[in-house]
Amino acid sequence: MKSAAETRPRNANYNNTRGTKSNGRYPRVDGNFVGTTDEIIQWAACKWGIDEDVARAQVAKESWWDMTVAGDRNTDQSTCHPQLRTSGPDCPESVGLMQVRYIYHLEAFEDANSIRSSAYNIDYAYASWRECYNGNLGWLNNVDRGATYVAGDLEGCLGVWFTGRWYTPAAGPYIAAVKELLRNRVWEQADFLNYGR
Repeated sequence: MKSAAETRPRNANYNNTRGTKSNGRYPRVDGNFVGTTDEIIQWAACKWGIDEDVARAQVAKESWWDMTVAGDRNTDQSTCHPQLRTSGPDCPESVGLMQVRYIYHLEAFEDANSIRSSAYNIDYAYASWRECYNGNLGWLNNVDRGATYVAGDLEGCLGVWFTGRWYTPAAGPYIAAVKELLRNRVWEQADFLNYGR
């Protein structure tokens, strides 16, 4: 892993918080790392065997490397983690670097780990990617899909993170966007580096 300067100072508290424990779905997920945002991305990519630049691009697509991003807002407060529920009209279902979504990944929110820890948030997301990549999601062939699910398809598994399905129409633009960010190495561009400053 290469040392990397922090491009997102607002992530400091999250980046310096380790996960508290593994979860029942992915026992190897522990978020046991601290560092800069880029160092955390490199750590998770190495741990789960995904190219670090692909991970950099996907994290850029999900949150622009900003752990404070909260998305997928819903007026049904029960779809949001209790710490994210509001007195307003809606609350965010998804949080953090990889926009881990509460209603689909409850185990990622044990001890509010995906909310508190950058490392845990991304560790969990790439454990999920690895499960897909290894061919362990055979159920994807029993639901709506645009192709037959197979192991070893990096792009297909990127799309599963976004849609929960295999090569459905919504997955295509997401995969294309990640590939474009990768091709442009957006994390090295001035507008990305100056974000939030």
